[in-house]
Amino acid sequence: MSETIRVLFLDRDGTINEDTGSYIAENHQLKIIPGAAEAMALARAAGFRIVVVTNQAGIARGIATVEQVEEVNRYLNELLSAHEAAYDSCYYCPSHPLYPHPEYDRYKDCRKPATGMVDRAIADFRSGGYEVDRSASFFVGDKMVDVECGMAASLRPILVRTGHNEEEVCREHGIVPEFIADDLYQAVTSHILA
Repeated sequence: MSETIRVLFLDRDGTINEDTGSYIAENHQLKIIPGAAEAMALARAAGFRIVVVTNQAGIARGIATVEQVEEVNRYLNELLSAHEAAYDSCYYCPSHPLYPHPEYDRYKDCRKPATGMVDRAIADFRSGGYEVDRSASFFVGDKMVDVECGMAASLRPILVRTGHNEEEVCREHGIVPEFIADDLYQAVTSHILA
C-alpha cells in the first residue's frame, strides 16, 4: 500500500534564489531570496515533500556545464539544509529550442511549461512507494511557464513577484494562477499553510 504525500514543487532561479539575469554557473553567484529558506522549512515541517524543477538551458547554450549546474544545485541544498529546508530532489532541463544539441534535445519534453520534470518526480515518488496527491500539491514559480506547468500537471499554481514577476504577462495571456504572492514566504504562510 502506497503512502499519499503532498509535494511543494518549486522553480529555482527567481523563486528560491535571486535571479541574476544570467545563468548561475558558480556557487558564489547563488544568493537565497530573504524568507525563502524559512518558507521551505515551514512547508517541510507541515509534511510537504519539496522538489525543485528548473529550466537550465545554459547547458545547451554552452554557458554552463552539467557539472556546474549539479554543483550549484548541491550547494543550494547545503545552504537550505542549514535552515532545515533541504529539498528532496531536484530536476533540471538542459535543452533549449533555439540551441539544438544532440545530447540535450531528447529532454525537450521536460522544458517548462512542459510537464516532463514533474512527471518524472511523481514517477520517482511512486517507485518509492509514495503517491502524490496533486490536488493538495503546489507549483510555485516566478514565470508564466511555471504557472502553465503547474496547471498542465494538475497541481495548484502560485506565481511569486520575485525574479521575473510575470504577473502582467500572465494577465495578458489569460493564465490565472491560484494565488499571487510577493515571495515564497508569503506564498507558504498566506496561502499554502493558511
